[in-house]
This record gives sequence, structure tokens and C-alpha cells, in this order.
Amino acid sequence: MFFSKFELMVGLRYLKAKQKSSFVSFISFVSIIGIALGVAALITVLSVMNGFQREIRSKIIGVTAHMQLIDASGRLANWEDIAKRAKINKQVVSYAPYVDGQALVSYDGNVSGVMIRGVKPELEKTVDDIADHIVSGDKNSLIPGKFNVIIGRELARQLGVQVGDKMTVITPDGQPTPAGMIPRLKQFNISGIFNMHMFEYDSGLVLVDMADAQVLFKMNDNVSGIRLTVDDVMNTKQVKAELGKVLPDNVLATDWIDQHANYFSAVELEKKMMFVILTLIVAVAAFNLVSTLVMTVNDKRADIAILRTMGASRHNITRIFMLQGGMSGIIGTISGTILGLLLAINIGRIVHFFEVLTGTRLISSEVYLIDYLPSQVIPSDVISIFIVSILLSIVATIYPSRNAAKTDPVEALRYE
Repeated sequence: MFFSKFELMVGLRYLKAKQKSSFVSFISFVSIIGIALGVAALITVLSVMNGFQREIRSKIIGVTAHMQLIDASGRLANWEDIAKRAKINKQVVSYAPYVDGQALVSYDGNVSGVMIRGVKPELEKTVDDIADHIVSGDKNSLIPGKFNVIIGRELARQLGVQVGDKMTVITPDGQPTPAGMIPRLKQFNISGIFNMHMFEYDSGLVLVDMADAQVLFKMNDNVSGIRLTVDDVMNTKQVKAELGKVLPDNVLATDWIDQHANYFSAVELEKKMMFVILTLIVAVAAFNLVSTLVMTVNDKRADIAILRTMGASRHNITRIFMLQGGMSGIIGTISGTILGLLLAINIGRIVHFFEVLTGTRLISSEVYLIDYLPSQVIPSDVISIFIVSILLSIVATIYPSRNAAKTDPVEALRYE
């Protein structure tokens, strides 16, 4: 055991005993509070960042699928054969072809740029969950030849449309006429509105039937690509490498990480930097223990001298004050961990409460991609924070504890 029974008895007694100077007690209390707040802030911030990362990843995957098979030319022929080859891989769960292209949509003088995505509804629902987020209209309304569309809630708000209205789709590839090239126009019926709670997709994605999209973009029987779902979304790199061996040379496999590499790299870097910055806050609070113990040592010089004359060694004195300072760090760390977990678990409700109280929107989907504050507590993060805080608290006690051990009993008792 690191501490003897004698050291535990004296150290814990000093911890519970009132200091002669109320200022010393106040500084000790502030140190504990500082450590607790630093640990709580670190746990809360990392949990919110984990939550953002998880939610954005799930939203992105819910719209873009786990993987895509595309051709460099932008037109993929014989997609059924390529899909069957990909499906041979046991990790590929499902597939769905798609046709996409940029266009302008117009209604009653309002115009917006969008991405048109043509899908096969019966296959599309196996690779994304947009159908589960339709808030108005019929999710089974995409029928070949009907030229129906399902649009995002934000786009519907911008255009001022609702289910049942007709909007005009304008494609960039014009058609030749005696008067010159003119844009191609086609009217579509708005048959559904979805809400993914992500501004990027709610304002810029339009779903149509794949056959209608092939007519709109003059794709004939070709498609833009094939979207795949795999059994483990975190293992797409391995699946991509395996598919590269069986697919034609002109077919390129990409995954959700490739499509959003910059975003996820930025989030991971921000998480690491926030850990470092907030750890420094914990370190500052922990090193307040230095001043606390220095003043405690001065307050207890006579006691130290008496203990030395009774046979206590310098190592005993060092460990007594390390125990006292370390216990303060442990109390602060445990309190901060409990507070941080409570905040992290309820941070969404807290933010919503302040939004209702102030009548303002604190989390805007136009800025943060999602319109609510998610949180995910990862046990390994909490354990790491707990250990780092304890270690910093122990390191902070070394100097004043060793300084206490150097107390000369004769000098300390001379004027007592």
C-alpha cells in the first residue's frame, strides 16, 4: 500500500480539520470547484462534439448511402450487371441505382438551384431513410411517367409551395431551336415533402422517379451511379478495396468518408484541440492546489515539527501532504465527472429550455447543419478525463509536499 495507516490518519485529519486561516480554506475550496468545473466542461464539450459527429454522420449516410459506384464519364451503363458483381461481396447488403443532375426549380417567380435525384423507390428505401422523414404527402407517389417530385421542407418554404402544387424544373442542357438554344423546361407535381433536419438537403435535394430523371437529363437507359449499403459503415475502406478487384476498370468505388473527408477531418481536429485546451483549464485549477498546500504547510509548520520529533520521516510528511492535496483533486474530479455527465446527458433539454425561454433559435440548421444539440457520452473519453485530472492533481502536490518535508523542527518550534 502506498500510504501507511499513520499517513492516512494524519492526512485525512488535516483534510477534514478547519484551517487556522479562513483564507486558506477558501483557496482550497476554490481549487476543488475549479477542478470540478474544468472536468465538467471537458466532459460536456467532448460529448456534444461526439454527438454532432454521430448525428451528422448518420444524416449524411441517411441521404448519400454508405458507398457509391460511379463512372468517370458520369454515365454508367449495364448497371444491373455491375450491381450483381458488387452484391457478390458478403459485406454489401443492398444497392440502388440513381440518376442525378443540377437544375433550377421555379414557382410563382421564386427560383432556387437544386440537385435532382432520380431513384427507384423500391430499391432506394434500402440504402437511405429519406422515406421515413416524409412529413407531408405520399412516400409511394414516385411513379414512372407521372413526373411527381418529393422535395425538402426548406425548399418548399423558399418557393412557397405545398403538396399538390406544380413547379417548373429547368435543366442546364438546352435544346436547339430555330431561335437558338433554349433551356429545357418540365413541370412536376409536388407529391411529398421531407424533413431531414439538415439545411443542405432540406433546401437543395429533389427526388423524382429514375425513369423520369432519365428522360429529363437525356440519359437513355444509363444511370449516374449505384449506391450501396454495407453491414459495417466503419469498414467501407476494406469493402472499397475488395470491390476494386472485381469491378470493371472504368467503375470507381467511393464511400461516405471520401465524399465528406474535409468535414470529418475538421471535426476530429477540433475535438483533439478542444481536449487540449480544456485540459489546460483543468491543469490551471489543479495547480491552484500548489498555492493551497504551500499555505497549508505554513499553517501546519508547528504540527510538522512535532511529527518529526515524534519520529515521522521526511517521506511520511511528503506523503501526508500529497494525500491531502490528492484527495482535494479526487473530490473535485469526482464532483466534476458527475456534474459533467448530468450536463452532457441533458444538454439538449437545457438548450431547448433556453430557446423557449428567450424565444430565439440558438441552434440554426443553416449554420450547424442540424437544428438541435445532440450529445453522446463515450465512456473512454470520461475515463481519460478522469485519469488526466487525477494525475494533474497529484503532480501539483509534489513540490509543496516535498517542501513541507524539509521543515526544520528546531526552527519551526523556536517561537512556539
